[in-house]
Amino acid sequence: MRCLVTGATGYIGGRLAPRLIEAGYAVRCLSRSAGRLRDMPWAHRVEIVEGDLGDAVSLVPAFEGVDVAYFLMHSLGRADFESADRVAARNFAAAARAAGVRRIVYLGGPEPPPGDRPSPHLRSRAEVARILLESGVPTAVLRAPVIIGSGSASFEMLRYLTERLPVMVTPRWVSNRIQPIAVRDVLRYLVTAATLPPEVSRGFDIGGPDVLSYADMMRRYARVADLRPRGIVPLRPFSPWLSAHWVGLITPVPNAIARPLVASLVHEAIAKEHDLDAYVHDRTPLLGFDEAVRLALGRVRDANVETRWSTAAAWDAAAEPLPSDPDWSGGSMYVDERCREVSAPAADLWRVIEGVGGDNGWYSFPLAWAVRGWLDRLVGGVGLRRGRRDRQRLRIGEALDWWRVEELVPGKLLRLRAEMRVPGRAWLEMSAEPDGDRASVYRQRAVFLPRGLAGHAYWASVVPFHGIVFSGMARNIARGAESPTERRRA
Repeated sequence: MRCLVTGATGYIGGRLAPRLIEAGYAVRCLSRSAGRLRDMPWAHRVEIVEGDLGDAVSLVPAFEGVDVAYFLMHSLGRADFESADRVAARNFAAAARAAGVRRIVYLGGPEPPPGDRPSPHLRSRAEVARILLESGVPTAVLRAPVIIGSGSASFEMLRYLTERLPVMVTPRWVSNRIQPIAVRDVLRYLVTAATLPPEVSRGFDIGGPDVLSYADMMRRYARVADLRPRGIVPLRPFSPWLSAHWVGLITPVPNAIARPLVASLVHEAIAKEHDLDAYVHDRTPLLGFDEAVRLALGRVRDANVETRWSTAAAWDAAAEPLPSDPDWSGGSMYVDERCREVSAPAADLWRVIEGVGGDNGWYSFPLAWAVRGWLDRLVGGVGLRRGRRDRQRLRIGEALDWWRVEELVPGKLLRLRAEMRVPGRAWLEMSAEPDGDRASVYRQRAVFLPRGLAGHAYWASVVPFHGIVFSGMARNIARGAESPTERRRA
């Protein structure tokens, strides 16, 4: 069976494509520019066709031979998103009908309670659903509320608001009930929808096992993320318009996206039925809110976690973002990167890298490292007293001063996880890359994921010293590799 995925450069589409491949389907992705999918880790396993849902003629090659077509795009962020989505849905429906597609699958939004005036966002979602259901092609519309997963706009709003504000003056909608669902379960439902019987053409509500208010979600997020309990003070005159600007001020979520999302939160979003479950062969229980948040934050080691980070298993959620995720998603991450060309073989450079710490020191500003170690011990941390087990060799899992060796690729990579007392999580990575037979490249990266306002304040306080400590460290490691007799501590 061949599946066509539109929106493959987006949050859901970029995660659904590999799931469909795993299910044994041939996958074709539609994109306005094939180059946007080039860096996807699964790009070599799919067929990529260029086309634009706003241009009906360009869609003909994309739909040829397709059995199931997924409509996963939306134009949030554009002032005219309602009209753009209307045109896209009509062109998509016409192309699917002309090509003899057997099923359309659409991921939409919840239906507002009867009598409510829907927000523009939900009104547009409902209109797209209606266009697709009236296409003449059997259609499954999955109505999802807030999706819990790193990279989801709704989740990112929740993340930033909770992490950045220990006390929040909130609008009335924080008391509205919502049935959030983990992105993993959304993907499972989307894959299931491809195999629905041909006579099934309707909408389905999907939601997780927990029904919570937005305020409840913020409190429970804080608990899972090890933040102090958040104070929430509802303010009745807080209008959706004012709320959207407030979200835009506090979070990096763009106003053009925050406005329609916030306007939609004035409606409760609870599943009225669970009929799609009857068609799901995998009876794995739906993830609860807390577990979904743990997965989104990388707190659970799981190869199948739907995360923003492409190497989460190694970095514990502190690696590179998926190319399909927005630049503003994934929480705050501070990075200090250094790179130096070294006129010595990679083997010589690696010997210096692996010798870091303990009696060998950290190759720069020994007094600064010592003072930081004393301060850590004052607040109950380990400081620098643990040293290292062996002067020349390291092993995965062993202690190294206030670090723990998290990853070690002999001759290439050393990744350390901080165990000092800091309001967040920190890593230091050093690597050696060959550059010909007699030269190499040294790369150094420090990563810090702040926890709450204290974490942001901590990073701001140490940034002035990074230029001295980390640049000196990179410089002296390079010099140590080039001249073994040179003193390696500045």
